[in-house]
Amino acid sequence: MPTRPNVVAFDIIETTFSLEPLRDRLSALGLPGGSLETWFAVGLRDAFALAAAGDFAPFRSVLEGALGQVLAEHQVQISGEQRSGVLDMMSRLPPHPDAATAFQTLARAGVRIMALSNGAATATETLLDRAGLAGFVEWIVSVDDVGFSKPRPEVYRHAVRTAGVAAEEMTLVATHSWDVHGAKAAGLKAAYVRRGRPFPQTMRAPDLEGEELADVARRLVSVLGGGWA
Repeated sequence: MPTRPNVVAFDIIETTFSLEPLRDRLSALGLPGGSLETWFAVGLRDAFALAAAGDFAPFRSVLEGALGQVLAEHQVQISGEQRSGVLDMMSRLPPHPDAATAFQTLARAGVRIMALSNGAATATETLLDRAGLAGFVEWIVSVDDVGFSKPRPEVYRHAVRTAGVAAEEMTLVATHSWDVHGAKAAGLKAAYVRRGRPFPQTMRAPDLEGEELADVARRLVSVLGGGWA
């Protein structure tokens, strides 16, 4: 009997859509190289801290606060309009070049697709529409629906309930090790998109890995009765 997943839930920001266009925008504001990674990492840190304490704020608000921290650290002042312009770009990110191939590969195999994001559902829907990927996606699930950010287990359990499957019948695809770890802890399967970064040994290991999205999709549909490889 095949063991391919019934539902594949794609993380959206960084996994499916690239943050790279924001790099030039931040540089144009006067921030140094590497500020994109710092900004997003500070935003994730603050979202994790809120979740760990049982609190929640929409991810756009968290990112806005993180941007303020990075700007202050480098003594860069910008207008409110410029700040909004940076945040608005989060709904105009490009998909990774192989995102469409990955979605098509799964759809042709009869695998159902979910978008599971720390971002708002409306922002995720906009990204998918602009990229021509919306037709592949059956559900758009946001942490806003739960009131906790990933990697809280409540988020993954909500995704499972939304799809109407057992936890082990859903596979998360993510390029973030913390997301893979959270999904595994909640009983899901998980696939890691490496993009040159090895998976840390301290976290719950993914069921499979691939260098890019298309690699992961091909491996997912090739999984048969012999189990996960």
